[in-house]
Amino acid sequence: MCLTSNRDSMQELLDSQRKKLTERNDALEAMVMALNEETMVTTMALSTIIEKLEGELALYQATVGKGVSSTALSNEDVPKLKEFVGIRSAYDVDNFL
Repeated sequence: MCLTSNRDSMQELLDSQRKKLTERNDALEAMVMALNEETMVTTMALSTIIEKLEGELALYQATVGKGVSSTALSNEDVPKLKEFVGIRSAYDVDNFL
């Protein structure tokens, strides 16, 4: 009788552990499915944003390309430096470096 009782106790313990593991597995599978769905939604949203930004970038590149080619750069656009009028000491130069 003792052997049968021990076997029944072990079987109950194994069944209990199997049930707990099955519940954990089901919960993990549900979380993975939810994360996969969330990842897909996020990926689709980011793809849409990227496509929009690529369109804007192409528009800006075309605009800048036309602006640079149509506008001739000249030396008149660059301001000239003013000549320094004053005294500089070697001490100030050393401190600057």
